Order: sequence, then C-alpha cells, then structure tokens
Amino acid sequence: MSIKRESHPIVGMHCAACKILIEKTVTGTPGVKKAVVNYAAEKLNVEYEEAETSIETIKNAVSDAGSYKLVTNDTSNPDHKNQTHNHAEMLKEEEYKKLKRNIVIAGIGTVPFLLMMLWPLIQKATGVHMIEEILGTITINRNGYEILNSNVLQFLIASIVLFISGNEIYKSALTSLKIKSTNMDTLISLGTFTAWAFSTYVTFFPEAFSSVSQKNETYFEAAVFIIFFILLGRLLESRAKRQTNTAVKSLLQLQAKAALVIRDGIELEIPVEQVIVGDIIIVKPGQKIPVDGELIEGNSSIDESMITGESIPVEKNAGDPVIGSTINKSGSFKFKATKVGSETMLSQIIKMVEDAQASEAPIQKLADKISGVFVPIVIVIAITAFLFWLFLAPVLGIISPENNVFQFAIYVATTVLIIACPCALGLATPTAVMVGTGNAARRGILIKNAEALETAYKITHIIFDKTGTITKGSPTLQNFKKYNSDNYEGSFVEDAIYSVEKNSHHPLADAVVAYLKDKENVNELSVSNFEDIPGHGIYAEIDNHKIFIGNSKLMQSKNVNLSEEIEKEAELLRKMGHTTSYVAIDSLPVAIFSISDTIKDKAYEDIAKIRSLGIKTIMITGDNKVTAEAVAKEVGIDEVISEVLPGDKAKKIIELQNQNPKYVVAMVGDGINDAPALAQANIGIAMGTGTDVAIETGDVVLVKGSLAKVYETLEVSKNTLKVIKQNLFWAFGYNIIGIPVAGGVLYPFFRILLSPIIASAAMAFSSISVVGNSLRLKFLD
Repeated sequence: MSIKRESHPIVGMHCAACKILIEKTVTGTPGVKKAVVNYAAEKLNVEYEEAETSIETIKNAVSDAGSYKLVTNDTSNPDHKNQTHNHAEMLKEEEYKKLKRNIVIAGIGTVPFLLMMLWPLIQKATGVHMIEEILGTITINRNGYEILNSNVLQFLIASIVLFISGNEIYKSALTSLKIKSTNMDTLISLGTFTAWAFSTYVTFFPEAFSSVSQKNETYFEAAVFIIFFILLGRLLESRAKRQTNTAVKSLLQLQAKAALVIRDGIELEIPVEQVIVGDIIIVKPGQKIPVDGELIEGNSSIDESMITGESIPVEKNAGDPVIGSTINKSGSFKFKATKVGSETMLSQIIKMVEDAQASEAPIQKLADKISGVFVPIVIVIAITAFLFWLFLAPVLGIISPENNVFQFAIYVATTVLIIACPCALGLATPTAVMVGTGNAARRGILIKNAEALETAYKITHIIFDKTGTITKGSPTLQNFKKYNSDNYEGSFVEDAIYSVEKNSHHPLADAVVAYLKDKENVNELSVSNFEDIPGHGIYAEIDNHKIFIGNSKLMQSKNVNLSEEIEKEAELLRKMGHTTSYVAIDSLPVAIFSISDTIKDKAYEDIAKIRSLGIKTIMITGDNKVTAEAVAKEVGIDEVISEVLPGDKAKKIIELQNQNPKYVVAMVGDGINDAPALAQANIGIAMGTGTDVAIETGDVVLVKGSLAKVYETLEVSKNTLKVIKQNLFWAFGYNIIGIPVAGGVLYPFFRILLSPIIASAAMAFSSISVVGNSLRLKFLD
C-alpha cells in the first residue's frame, strides 16, 4: 500500500465550521486516511491511498461540501509550487472582488433603511410627513386591512440584498444541509431568512397578528444590516488574513528568475527551472544567485540576510558554498550547481514554513472540538430562547401578554443565531501560528510545526552538544611555544612540524598546518619514514633527524625528558580545556602547542539570556571532564555531562525526562550523532550549519547556527503563545457572554435587549479583533 501525503490551498472558506465540514466530507471519501484543514492558512493536508482514490476525487469531494475550490498542481512542472501559489492567489482575488461587489450592493441597500431609521429625527426638525404617510397604503379586501407601501419597498430592497448579495451564504447553508451538516452560514441563513420571512408575512398579511398587537413591526432592516455587516466583516477578515500569510509569499518572491550558465563553452541565459546539477553558472555583482552550489572561481561578498537573518555580508572564496536567492554584493564569480528545484535551501525553507503553518497546535484541539458542535448547539439555544419567550416569559410575568410575544420571540432567536461566532475560535490559534512562524522564518528560525512552537514556551531544560553548537566545530591552534630551538638553524623547528603534520590524517593536524602556514614563513621539507602511532601521535624523519609529535605517552616511550617548566605549561593548558601536544627532535623537547575548538562569539551572553528565563542549561560531550568543565565555565553552563559516547546522548535525555514528568527537555545539536538525541528530546533544535540528518530530525532549524537564535526561538514561542491565549480568551469570552445577552438574560432585570443589527456588527468584529491581535506578532521584537 502506498500512502500519499499532499497539501493544497482551498479557496472559498469563510468560517471555522467550514473547516470541520470539509474535513468531514473528505475523510468520508473512500481511500482517504486523514484530512486536516488549516482555516487560517486555507490549506488541506490530506493522506490517501493512491490505489483507492486520487486527488481529483478529493477535489470533487471538497466542491461537494459547498462553494469551495481545491487548488491542485502539476507536480511534473519544476515550478509547480510557485504556479499553485499564484493560481490560488488568483482565485482568492476573484473571490475578494466578488465579495466587494456584494458589499457595494448591500451597502446601497442599507441607505434607505438608514434614512427610515433617522426619519423621525428629520420629521421632528423639518416637519415633513413620515415615510408611511408619503408612500401611502394599499387597501386589501381582507376585513379592510391596509398594506403599507413603505413595508413593500423594504421587502423589495431586502429581497435584493439577501438573495443577491447574500446568495453565497444561502447556497453554502443549503449545501451543508444536503450533506446533513452545518456551518456558520447555517446560523446566518436561519437568522436572516427568519427575519425576512416573518417581515414578509406581516407585510402582506397585516391581519395575522392583529389580535395581539395594533402595530406589526417588520425586521427587514435587521436582515439587510446583518448581511451587510457579515460581508463587511468577511472582507476585513480576508484582508487581515492576507497579512498573516505574507511569509511564504515573500519567500517565493526571493527566488531568482534566470541563470547565466556555461554550456559547451557558450554563455546562455536560461530560466532558473532549467538549471541542472553540475551546471557552471556565472554571477555578476548585484545579481541573485540562482540555485545552491559551490564557488569554483573568483570571490565575493554575499548578502545572506534573507536566509540567515544576519545583516552582515559573508565573504566567499573558491570551495565555499553559496545559497540560491542570496545577493552577490561585489565581485563576479563562477559556481557549480549542487542543488536545484525543490532541493535548494530556499525551497526547503518554504516547505518547512508551509508545513508549520498548515499544522495544528495542541492548544487548538479544544477550539476545534467546540467549533464542530458549535452550530447545532447555537440552533438549540435559539429554539429554546424562542420557546421560552413565546410561552414561559408571559406566564412568569417577564413580558406582558399584550405585547406581540411572537414578534419578541422571533427577535430574540434571530439575535442569538447572528451573534454566535465560531470563526473567532477557529482563527484564534492558526492566525497566531502563521504570523509567529513567518516572523521566525524572517529571522532565520525555521519552526517545522505548530506543536514545536507551543512546546518551546514550556522548556525547562536545554541540553547543548558542545562541538559545533557551543563551539565553532573547527579546531584551531591556540598556543605555540618553543624550547631549546637554538640548537637548530633558522625556522627548522617550524618547518619540521609543518611538514610532518601535513602528512598526518588526524583531525587536529589541519589546525596545526593552517596556523603555521598563516603565522610563520614556513617551508615544506622532504619527509621519510612517516608513521602514525594510534593513541600516541606521529613520527617521521627529516634530514636524518627524528621528529616526534604527540602526547606524554609518546614522549615517555621515546625517552624524551620533559622539563618541569614544560609539564607545568602543559597542565595549565589542559585546565583551560585545550588538547596539548609535545614536539621532540632527536629526543630533545623543542616545542609545545595546544589546540581547542573556539567557543562561538557571544556564547556567554546568549547562554545567560537563556538562563534568565529560568531554564536549566546542560552541556553534553564526549570530551574528558577537565576539558568539558573548562568550556562550561567559560560560557556559564549550569551542568556538564562529559565522556558520553555518541550513541548514549539519547539515553541521557531519557534519564532526565524520567526524573520528573513535568520536565520539558530541548536538545540543541548539529551532528549525525546528535540525531537520535534530537528525536528523543521534547523539542529538537538543529543548527543549520550542521549535517542534513540533524536538520531533518530537528523540530526547529536555526539557519545561521547561532546560540542567539535559540533564545530568539524561545521568545517567538512565548510571544505567540501569549497571543494565542489572548485570542482564545476573547473568542470564548465573546460567545459565553454574547449568546446569553442575545437570548435576553438581561431583559428581566434591566430591560436590555440586544438588536440583531448590533449582534451582526459584534460578530464581525470578534473575528477581525482576533486576526488583528495575531498581526501584532509581526511587530514584537
């Protein structure tokens, strides 16, 4: 069985209940294993069995659920992601324009009702006749009752607004009814249609309620204003949601459009989609680098800020990697393409951001459960309110039976249906996640899923791998001191060390060679009888001189007498966390040097910031205890776990997690041997400068590999969770307070009754306020 996982944009959603409806419909399609809709991102993530169904069948299922469109793509096209995004944007723009047209019609329709509402004030100020008197009446042959022409005019205007401007609302409600489901449009349709139907009946059959009231009120204006405010709210919400999802759009815009390649000795400018691995590409000053690759000729300064979040340009020379879509600031150069299409770093970043924005945070699950049953519950509440005010309220003396009780009950039920808003619940978490992950991406922090974003805020312990995380991961020679060198002419000691180390394959040999090459004017001498002595060091012969370079064990075995001064110097260097080596020529000690992995810039300050959040910091390493503690002391780490084998790092994390179930442990690493630990931790933070395996395993990827970005990740998580909680508090609070008030709970005590018009405005505002609050994350430092 082959399970396929795909993510596609959806056009046409306008409430959280739409999400539940689409998920229900798609999940019911044979062959679909899982369907999750992200309302804020407007995306469907679906897993299906290829042998049983296809994306076209799923596309039809989405359309069957209502006026929704699933935007699919041609995956054979190298630029399919960009094309899908553009197609979805085009369809959304069409929906947006259609919505604006409907709002204009509804807006024009509200003007006569506004005039009618203000007419008593105009009549009082000017003395003109009332609207009813100006328009007159029609007498009908049913006991002499009269139909008000003003009501007929209201009926005509309201019908146009409801069934033309609000057409999509009613269509959506009917479609959901056909598949035995409900959505937000069900509530709006029930409320407005009830108001319209009641008012129409009162208009053309005025005698219907004459026994209970001399004045039959109509609610055409309520239905019209409700449709207007609902549509206006959706327009404003749509505009706000666009701003929450600018991260992917801006990343797509970073992509270079063309590349200047050399093929068969000829320079050709081709679309970037046609670049293949191995192509030699020319980049001139000011141009974008088309794809990822390795610089092979020339040098330059490259602005990588759009990928790493670091503003300082990076110097590049032959052999250095270059990242697609970054900007060449100075010199011209040639590079060989190593990753193209969906394999480039920018494409991977876009995928990570899209996946994160389409994922759901655990905190959203409660809101989703409530949204799933929200509409039916509200309908039950509306019916209950209607029955209470129709039958019980008059008996209890809350409302006088002389009033038109039926009208009153209709009024209350309509207000309940209109004020209820699952949209705010549905938007509370995903809008904040979208803005939070997008904001993080611009800083060079790639959060792979919403759960990681939520978990980061709860971290109690952070375990740092030493090499490549706290240190730069590139050993350098820190100290070089000569002894008894007068016995040898000129720079023979340096030349001998350089020549012998150059023959060594030990990882630390490169540091010695690089140091001597840069600092000293060395010459390479002819080496013979080179020998690598495991666990001790190296041996070679130069001009009949025997050269020994290694640890104290090698010196002892070769009868090299180390003076007290040399031993003291070596001990001091070891306490500083350095790996120390001795050099002897013909059994005479001539030099001592130490190598250490340089600690990253501002590591102490960055660790201090993390500790200020109340998080315990731990360093894990395979180094010996003395070296490890020296490094930990220098950067201010709380605890050290040393001499740990690569395969045991994950076990140490399990041990810590088992100490207390409340511990939330993060692991920060960059190497292949960190991958199991990154996977075991509650949240794995991978340094982007590390291996592909570590990056793939991490929940969060720091593109630049800076410790400062660990702190920024925690801050992004804290700010995002704060906004999510504010959103949920508002969304729940609005509905918990709004629905009872709309149901008339205050009427017996204060004679306060909410208007359906005010309810529709409040409902629209509730969604807009949630999206607006999420947008604040863009501006939080």
